[in-house]
Amino acid sequence: MKILIQNGHVIDPPTGKDGIYDVMVEEDKIIRVERQIKEEADRIIDATGCYVMPGFIDMHVHLRDPGFTYKESLATGGQAAVKGGITTMCAMPNTKPVIDDREKVEDVHARAAKDSPAHVIQLGAVTKGQIGRELADIEGMAAAGCHAISEDGKSVMNASLYRKGMKKAKECGISVFAHCEDITMVEGGVMNADENAERLGLKGITNSVEDVIVARDILLAKETGVRLHLCHCSTADSVEMVRLAKEDGLPVTGEVCPHHFILTADDIPEDDGNYKMNPPLRGREDVDALREGLKNGIMDVIATDHAPHSEEEKDRSMAEAAFGIVGIETSAALTYTELVEPGILTMTDMAEKMSTNPAVILGLEDKGSVSEGKAADIVIFDTRREYTIDKNEFASKGRNTPFHGRKVKGQVMYTLAGGTVVYESEIR
Repeated sequence: MKILIQNGHVIDPPTGKDGIYDVMVEEDKIIRVERQIKEEADRIIDATGCYVMPGFIDMHVHLRDPGFTYKESLATGGQAAVKGGITTMCAMPNTKPVIDDREKVEDVHARAAKDSPAHVIQLGAVTKGQIGRELADIEGMAAAGCHAISEDGKSVMNASLYRKGMKKAKECGISVFAHCEDITMVEGGVMNADENAERLGLKGITNSVEDVIVARDILLAKETGVRLHLCHCSTADSVEMVRLAKEDGLPVTGEVCPHHFILTADDIPEDDGNYKMNPPLRGREDVDALREGLKNGIMDVIATDHAPHSEEEKDRSMAEAAFGIVGIETSAALTYTELVEPGILTMTDMAEKMSTNPAVILGLEDKGSVSEGKAADIVIFDTRREYTIDKNEFASKGRNTPFHGRKVKGQVMYTLAGGTVVYESEIR
């Protein structure tokens, strides 16, 4: 089947395209990107006034499948992803059972191919059961296409064991995705350690809880040579350490989530579980540093840490609520509204941090670009659309977001994954 996307403003960081082009898709590939394509097609999509970008790649998603499908499933997570323009997502391994061997990776990949309209890359755990005592089947999971290992949800506190895992990942040619949290320093904290925690009578989490593990992991990456990707960075010092690592020539990259580059702890109006995430919302100085890091290229990726929970798990005090918020349906609009429209990032920057850079980090050579020969994973995004985020309209099972009722600009009109239109907005 041939699909012709006409008159769209193509943004393609790898080729530098930034203008009005037609895009021809045949089967699962992009076959032509030209100023005007006269060739006939089975379907024509008029993208006039919209941006045509490489499909977003979210490097940090919790799909909760297997074991916690009351929160999310491969099907609902996939539907939510494509609604947000995400065509590929990395699923974290802290499921039940934990994804810690080849067979479990293969199982998720096989089921996702049938159930999810978005591509799913299942990441593997660093240790068996994420218990932190012995290494998982890293070699087997790498062979099954996991692309990276991560103990996400926690850090591997045994530095010697973690170093061995890094060495094995390096041997297998895959990355390590690091959740940076010194669990011995959390001490029951549930939000940022500042006057807001005191105001709400809640225990705080200091920046050093994240920073000491960022420093440790960078040093271990320097010793082992593994590609290290730092997940959900939230502090100014994390940004500075990524800068220094890059200056030292280390293969270290960092991601920032929309909630961390938009909200501060000052935005928490009351003791509301929907504002509880890990790491927590930080101070204004940290948010400013994260934004500057994205602007100047120190921070490479915008990801969501999409973490759906049931209403019962979130509709309670932050002291008792589960950590995490949903994000895959709102990340593009929030990024455009908060970073692109104010001029902090360009549209090319947005495409780079939400698609091209993730493709490079993951080694996905056929993704992250709207150019000939690449996978036909494409998002058509209309920045003229203005609306209010409504959690009740989410495709995700999760409704746990602090952005309910927030006005944004930028709506996904079409999403193509593998050359198939997997999402089409009802709004015209």
